[in-house]
Amino acid sequence: MLLQKCKLRSTLLLLILFKTALVFGQAAVFSVKHKTIKFPNTPEGEILKFSYEIKNTGKSDLEIYSSETECSCTEVVLPSQKIRPGEFSKINVIFDTQGKYYFQNRMIYLRTNTRKGKELLRFKVFVEPAPDRVFPKDP
Repeated sequence: MLLQKCKLRSTLLLLILFKTALVFGQAAVFSVKHKTIKFPNTPEGEILKFSYEIKNTGKSDLEIYSSETECSCTEVVLPSQKIRPGEFSKINVIFDTQGKYYFQNRMIYLRTNTRKGKELLRFKVFVEPAPDRVFPKDP
């Protein structure tokens, strides 16, 4: 009886290890040529529209579940369908510079089905304040 339990445990352990190895070997992989996009100096009030071209270099479908940004000035439009292995898709971004000035370093956090579970995209821009902008005075 004890020998049977030992064999059963060993068999279950091997089965779990084998299944885990298969799952980890077939993950989706999020690849992007430029994770950080740098823009030239931009006047306050302009709207920047741009895209990140992404590719799934893994062996299973890539899913992007959601995105998170630091403020409502950044809108992210995610692909509506899964990205099959070897295929490309785009993540579109709209950044409103109104009310923003000087150096802007914005992060976009993506929740995905990759091994990491989260991916990061970034863009940087120096926003030149509008000529009529009033800055608070130092106390």
